[in-house]
Amino acid sequence: MKTLLRIFPVAAVALFLTLFLTSCAAIGDIFKAGAWTGALMVIVGIGIVIWLVSKLFGGGGSSNP
Repeated sequence: MKTLLRIFPVAAVALFLTLFLTSCAAIGDIFKAGAWTGALMVIVGIGIVIWLVSKLFGGGGSSNP
């Protein structure tokens, strides 16, 4: 039960972003701003996704015995 309560806020944000952000519109707006800005935003987005997945599945380097 505690694990579910720890994951719920992250899952709620992910669900919100999935339902309310359309990828085609977001990508179009990013690349209208310029190719370098678009590339930077894609790299930052991938980094955030990797960070969220590592937090969800217990990655992070510190182990609690």
